[in-house]
Amino acid sequence: MPSDDSGERAEREHRPSPIDVHVGARVRLRRTLLGMSQEKLGDALGLTFQQVQKYERGVNRIGASRLFDLSRVLDVPIGFFFDDMPDALGGGQSAARRNSFGFADQQDGFDDETLHRRETLELVRAYYRINDASVRKRVFELIKSLTPPD
Repeated sequence: MPSDDSGERAEREHRPSPIDVHVGARVRLRRTLLGMSQEKLGDALGLTFQQVQKYERGVNRIGASRLFDLSRVLDVPIGFFFDDMPDALGGGQSAARRNSFGFADQQDGFDDETLHRRETLELVRAYYRINDASVRKRVFELIKSLTPPD
């Protein structure tokens, strides 16, 4: 008698794809860096905050047109959502392609946890609240000058 694996197959189909989880985490990262609530992001996209939560957890897959809308609202290139993807999930492209956000490659001692610290989020939010681009550039140069040489 053939085995019925439909229950096992159904369970696998309901688990979020690791790629969807990664893209959702990048949506959450950018939203929090901007100091934007799930509700505000949902309003900008015509969604409920619960739908935004499902996208961020990877439970709901983000389609191409929605990804385009997210990139516009969050002010990042579409490639941002795929940056830092583990090699096992299809990452490992060239650094120029992988790092489309314009930052240098990841440095020793700097990991994804650094991006989630309150201090980092507050610093980034304060930096982007500086309206004058020339002042923002001088602040950036000041911070770089205070760090130890590579």
